[in-house]
Amino acid sequence: MLAFGRPSSSDFTSNSCISLLRELEQIWTEIGETEADKDRMFSEIERECLEIYRRKIDEAANVKACLHQSIATKEAEIAMLMAVLGEVNINSLIESDKKGKSLKEQLASVTPIVEDFKLKKDERMKQFADIKSQIEKITDIVGAVNSLTLEEKDLSHRKLSEHHSNLQALQKEKSVRLKKVLEFVDELHSLCNILDLDFCKTLSDVHPSLQGTSLDQATNICDATLEGLDQAILKLKTERTFRFQKLKHVAGSLFDLWNLMDVANEDKAKFLMITSILGSLESAVVEPGSLSMEIIEQVSAEVEKLSKLKANRMKELVMKKRLELEDICYRTHIQLDLSMADDKTNALIDSGVVDPCELLANIDIQMNKAKDEAWSRKEIIDKIDHWLAACDEENWLEDYTQDENRYSAGRGAHINLKRAERARILVNKIPGMVDNLISKTLAWEEEKKNLFLYDGVRLVSILEDYKLTRQKKEEERKRARVILIQSVIFISLTLRYKERIFCSFKFCFVCPI
Repeated sequence: MLAFGRPSSSDFTSNSCISLLRELEQIWTEIGETEADKDRMFSEIERECLEIYRRKIDEAANVKACLHQSIATKEAEIAMLMAVLGEVNINSLIESDKKGKSLKEQLASVTPIVEDFKLKKDERMKQFADIKSQIEKITDIVGAVNSLTLEEKDLSHRKLSEHHSNLQALQKEKSVRLKKVLEFVDELHSLCNILDLDFCKTLSDVHPSLQGTSLDQATNICDATLEGLDQAILKLKTERTFRFQKLKHVAGSLFDLWNLMDVANEDKAKFLMITSILGSLESAVVEPGSLSMEIIEQVSAEVEKLSKLKANRMKELVMKKRLELEDICYRTHIQLDLSMADDKTNALIDSGVVDPCELLANIDIQMNKAKDEAWSRKEIIDKIDHWLAACDEENWLEDYTQDENRYSAGRGAHINLKRAERARILVNKIPGMVDNLISKTLAWEEEKKNLFLYDGVRLVSILEDYKLTRQKKEEERKRARVILIQSVIFISLTLRYKERIFCSFKFCFVCPI
């Protein structure tokens, strides 16, 4: 009888099998089986046991093969994940860990490594996805081409660093573009304020996203947007130049009409803002609405209104300017141009032969010339005034001297005496005044290469005539004094002669012969 069982089985297992075989043999004996049948049935049992062992061995081999396959798969997965993540080679670590371990232990030790690498891969994928999302947002607003494609084949730190560098470059470009857009938007806002244009509509015309509340997220800052902003600014600058020149031209006409028509300050008040505009450069005009079409239209309307009134008031203005010129000429004793006489200017205006503005310009030219000449003549005119005042005192002194009651004790007599004393002192200075005035006048004529006219007559001639007249009056005064003295002497001698005759007559009467 065969005793079978696993060679490495325990004694308990062997004893159990032997016991069972013996029990089976006993039963067969009781049944009456022959030895040949027993041997045959033992052979069958042995064959079935071998088949069971063989099947178990096959199953164990399959399990072993599956474990080897699983371990190989895990190791391959680890290698793939390492390649994807760009990790250092840890095969040596795995090989050393496999020594002295069963296949299940090897599989159990490899599985956590796989799971760890999977978690790393998922985390790396999230990092790549986050960078990709940021890059996509920036490229959408910057208008750049998105070159990042999320591939699971390369999730290494090197690749992640490359994408980080790409993201930083895009962020830098975005920052530069945002700064440029903000500068453009600020300049556009300033121009819209100056021109009184709708800023929001202007931005929307360039790109609708420019009206977003968050420039950092929503605004499109691609090349087309920058170019659109640049073109919009150029267009508004051109419009600003056009309006500035137009306002300058219209306001210049308005100022001319103001000066021409002597408009009251109250009427000028509402247009005072354009005064500062015209005195500035175009780039210095920054007041909101200072170049709006409304202001230009208001100024144009005022110019049109004043132009209609100008025709009715031109004659009056010409007459007024004429009177001003006459006043200047009168005060400075300059002879007025007879071609600008009232009757002639009125006739020229009524006939329409001459533009009143030309007449006014001509009068202004003459006024400026008269003012310049008056300034150069001021010193001599002042001396003439002093001389004329002295002449007035001289005439008063003559009248006072001929007054027989000048020494009377009447009211104010002492005042006249003091004035007479001062007048005599001043009159004595007249010859020096005249000589000094003649020398000053001749020097002026030499400098100006022109005659010094006083009310149309040469001043030197007037002064020479005055000297001659004064000399004649002095000679007449001397002759009159001589005649007066002679008359007094004659009267005195006559009285003495008459007294003697009377005494002789009286003597003859008293003592007749």
